Amino acid sequence: MPVIELHLLEGYDDAALTRMGAALTDAVRLVVPADPEAVTVMIHERRPAQYMRGRTQRTGAPALPDPAETVRAYLDAMEARDLDAARAHLGEGFTMTFPGTGPMTTLEELIAWSRPRYARIAKTYEAIETCPTPGPAVVYARGTLSGEWPDGAPFSGIRFIDRFELTGGRITRQDVWNDIAEMRP
Repeated sequence: MPVIELHLLEGYDDAALTRMGAALTDAVRLVVPADPEAVTVMIHERRPAQYMRGRTQRTGAPALPDPAETVRAYLDAMEARDLDAARAHLGEGFTMTFPGTGPMTTLEELIAWSRPRYARIAKTYEAIETCPTPGPAVVYARGTLSGEWPDGAPFSGIRFIDRFELTGGRITRQDVWNDIAEMRP
């Protein structure tokens, strides 16, 4: 029965504290074979006046947005072809690689590349999963694609996996794998 105690400066909202508790539970379970119900997380908050480092009182940094929610908002905006809303989720140095392409750096490049491949595409998600790493946050989105080929014929059930890296709450990399080439007429 692992017990985790975390001490941090107050100021995080309940949603951020809940995400933190869930992430700590999942992190312990990568090493300790315990059911989630057997992992206890206690978060102790301190007022900034109760904390000092280097003879200076400090305040906590704001919570980052949930990486999975950021990815889902980006993907939803892309599906709706709301490029401005999608672009708002991208960070400096953003690159994306799709099957058969080199790195692309703009959403307009992606639209131009995809135009001869399909007329419309939508995703059905089986899961969107965040993976803690020592570097950027990594999110995997997986499921199936459906849509319409350029000739108007429908398609569906095509597997995909998208891997995203987020730095500072923004998407900096997207790698895409799918079986669309295997299904193209």
